[in-house]
Amino acid sequence: MDILRIAAFTDGDTGGNPAGVLIADELPNDAEMQRIAAEVGFSETAFAAPTGNGWRVRYFSPESEVPFCGHATIALGAALALENGDGVFALTLNAADITVEGHRNGGIISAALQSPPTRSKLAPPELVSSVLDLFGYKHADLDPSIPPALIHAGADHLLLGLKTREALASMKYDLNTGRSLMIREGLVTILLAYSETAQLFHTRNPFASAGVYEDPATGAATAALAGYLRDIGWPHGGVINIIQGEDMGMRSRLRAEFSSSTGSSIRVSGTARIMQS
Repeated sequence: MDILRIAAFTDGDTGGNPAGVLIADELPNDAEMQRIAAEVGFSETAFAAPTGNGWRVRYFSPESEVPFCGHATIALGAALALENGDGVFALTLNAADITVEGHRNGGIISAALQSPPTRSKLAPPELVSSVLDLFGYKHADLDPSIPPALIHAGADHLLLGLKTREALASMKYDLNTGRSLMIREGLVTILLAYSETAQLFHTRNPFASAGVYEDPATGAATAALAGYLRDIGWPHGGVINIIQGEDMGMRSRLRAEFSSSTGSSIRVSGTARIMQS
């Protein structure tokens, strides 16, 4: 089987989040997909097989299946464009139907996904306190204009808005403690965000639930963040730009575009590049 390795949400020809992509006539069985994802070793690998007029897609981290992964979807869009030419591709996930598009431009490929529907609600105070303790933050570190929330766009995340860029840069936590907390609370990731302007955010994304200390670019969490900002009436103007991974030396760029319709899909886009095997 030919497994592609593609960095998604790159910053020019650097950065981005690596994902594995396997396109096959039929999906391997669960155990085989789990084995392959562990062997590839990236935070997620996307598996796709043709079905009807689109593609059946599943995502696996090295430790478990995940319901939706944004950067692996962008990587898949790039792979499908390479294999089938530029276009929009219908994807059937475990719990949603979405699309991804891919367009080639030399060695750089642009891709955009339409996320599953979004939803959000304020986070319980006891959960917020536990997460603040995990990272060594205080309530005074939080940005009052972005209340802590449980956010969703295909996967569940906890959002903490931070008041300063310095607080975001200082992120540290114990991986095993974070993993236990995320699994107990049903969180795929925790999203830490700092708003430089109303339309430019810096984010970090601990992914301890899958044994990954930090993800350099996270499309699912970006979509969920955009949905939440819409829910709270943030002055987003229909678009936000995200810089992620900078503090881990893998600067990545993501863009989210969305309408004012509550719960509707978020368009998350970026560039991708093929990595050497």
